[in-house]
Amino acid sequence: MKLSHFEFTLPDELLAEYPSEHRDESRLMVLNRKTQTIEHKLFKDVIDYFEEGDVLMLNNTKVFPARMYGNKEKTGAKIEVFLLRELNAENRLWDVLVDPARKIRIGNKLFFGDDDSLVAEVIDNTTSRGRTLRFLFDGSYEAFREKLIELGETPLPKYINRELRPEDEERYQTIYAKHEGAVAAPTAGLHFSKHLMKRLEIKGIEFAEMTLHVGLGTFSPVEVEDLSKHKMDSEQIIIPANTAQKINQAKKEKRRICAVGTTVMRTVESSVSANHLLNPYEGWTNKFIFPPYDFSIANAMITNFHTPKSTLMMMTAAFAGYDFLMKAYKEAVKEKYRFYSYGDAMLII
Repeated sequence: MKLSHFEFTLPDELLAEYPSEHRDESRLMVLNRKTQTIEHKLFKDVIDYFEEGDVLMLNNTKVFPARMYGNKEKTGAKIEVFLLRELNAENRLWDVLVDPARKIRIGNKLFFGDDDSLVAEVIDNTTSRGRTLRFLFDGSYEAFREKLIELGETPLPKYINRELRPEDEERYQTIYAKHEGAVAAPTAGLHFSKHLMKRLEIKGIEFAEMTLHVGLGTFSPVEVEDLSKHKMDSEQIIIPANTAQKINQAKKEKRRICAVGTTVMRTVESSVSANHLLNPYEGWTNKFIFPPYDFSIANAMITNFHTPKSTLMMMTAAFAGYDFLMKAYKEAVKEKYRFYSYGDAMLII
């Protein structure tokens, strides 16, 4: 398939700038691959599509307040610093993006906080906007991490063109987030409320947790027409042994196994055994899934509505079937479903 196959017209007003009032009351489009039918529901109705013993696979990564603002030494110019990943804890080295990048060179120092209590020195250029920073801070590693959290902001996607609100800190995080390390939320999971999780649990639906620390590479534009030539950035994943065991048991018993989000789908498809079972794993994945693709683990999927030509849309098309997904997206635009991170959801069965 080609990049141009994933082009469609998405009106700007359908990009969701705010979350729904209640997590589980966003809209839900249900795609049935067997009957090729589409239903329109609310997200809390998702419970009706699962039975006792079915498994929901969840990504329990936690979003780090990765966006910081510093001032350049001497000039005082305001610089946005986006923390991507910690390279070396002992030396406090971080891989970051800076904006505006043209002003930031090796050897420059940046000062953070009203009292300049945190300083960073640029020690390397990695890409046009990428830099390696060494943070200079007097105190323990724990105190340093606390300082980053204190000075950082919730990293809402750039398309959300408004001021950060206090509720964003809570709403741009799943209610089951545990392991800090993501710079973007696994957004399919944002629709689950505590009440809905409890109802699912009472019905006997099982939860299988794993971790993929979402990096900005997930949202990097595809710039090649031939999809086989696109390279995904690597992201860290962890599949615990008990999670793999629970999923494999459900698979053997032919139960419904639902990937909550593209991050979960990438995670499980990155660690499949020769006999199509899930292996425990801790490491990195740069797996890129696009049509045609034969999925090994999940037989259902919950995901948001994605932007044109995105790798997330391509994976969803591989699972739903390209023609069926394009039909669904056409209907979503017509019915004014909300797209992207704070948008509505889709269940594919």
